[in-house]
Amino acid sequence: MAQREPIERIVSDPDVAFGKPVVQGTRIPVSIVLGLLADGLTVAELLAEYPHLTEDDIRACLAYGALLSGDHLVDLA
Repeated sequence: MAQREPIERIVSDPDVAFGKPVVQGTRIPVSIVLGLLADGLTVAELLAEYPHLTEDDIRACLAYGALLSGDHLVDLA
């Protein structure tokens, strides 16, 4: 079985989470995963908090965030 690209695990549906990107098969927004990691949660803690997630899901969230950060310039000054 061919492995899917990580980003394919991230989906957007207007009927789920107001169309915000979520981990496929869940209602967990990418922004929540990224925010918790940024706040210092470890992957193990995140997986314990959200047992429906996998390490591959977390990597997909990170890949999605990296993809978006390349497209936008935010003035941090």
